[in-house]
Amino acid sequence: MALASGGALAAACAQAGALGLVGGGYGDLAWTQREYNLAASLLADDAHSLQRLGCGFITWKLDEDASALDWVLTQAQAPRALMLSFGDPRPYAPRIAAAGARLICQVQRLEQVPLAVEAGASVIVAQGGEAGGHGMNAQEGRGTFALVPEIADWLATHAPHTLLLAAGGIADGRGLAAALMLGADGVLVGSRLWATQESLAAAGAKAQATSTSGDGTARSQVFDILRRKNWPAPYDFRAIRNDLHRQWESRVPELQAQPEAARADYEAGVQAGDFSRAHATVGEAVGLIQDVPSAAEVIARMTQQARQLLN
Repeated sequence: MALASGGALAAACAQAGALGLVGGGYGDLAWTQREYNLAASLLADDAHSLQRLGCGFITWKLDEDASALDWVLTQAQAPRALMLSFGDPRPYAPRIAAAGARLICQVQRLEQVPLAVEAGASVIVAQGGEAGGHGMNAQEGRGTFALVPEIADWLATHAPHTLLLAAGGIADGRGLAAALMLGADGVLVGSRLWATQESLAAAGAKAQATSTSGDGTARSQVFDILRRKNWPAPYDFRAIRNDLHRQWESRVPELQAQPEAARADYEAGVQAGDFSRAHATVGEAVGLIQDVPSAAEVIARMTQQARQLLN
């Protein structure tokens, strides 16, 4: 949710009773300051909701520059939780704990869980390959439905006080109820909240998502190359499989070797709001997204549907 989950969306989620995470993502200090301050200001008169505000970062980017993390941890309204994804969380765990924030660690494989527990994670997020945006590639990644119960069993034996959230492909109350039945304590929702009124995602991208089925996404390196995002293996990127993606998805080595023309095409698409070239970051659950409501409405719908099913 980097650059999509800004202060308005995080605050709306917190006010609706969920944990609202500002998507600090790549650790841009100015962006994080602006959006976290916005969230804190929107929640300034609501002490209970303010306790449900957090922030998230891409761990390997913190290895290059952790100034945004250090800034957010020193605020008067420090985040209640700090989420780290895609890298070793242990170097950052002591400063997060010292600030009084709970550590949330996202993993894509069972073998990553012991390291997260060693770092002191209060919450593990089990991210299946269905998820939108960055995740583990098809060769190394796991599906949500099998990954969640396996991690739940491991935690029950080795770290029973650590909470587990399911992520990837969850966009309605059926997914929430299923995750709870699989042994999760809750869910982390990306794509469905990306397509809300408060999200900073472009209106054209949201519109494209509402008319795309679950067949319409792909996981590859294409958009990372076009955006100059040097992600390490084994991670890649799921988005809507648009015309530009289809043009290059079978020619990735060629794109890596000579990306200039394709990058120019992509950047022109972004400027024009043309999502046959620009990307829309959603996962396989996009087929369950037919509208762009408020975040509060999404959370209420999911909660009500899950309760009905579980009852």
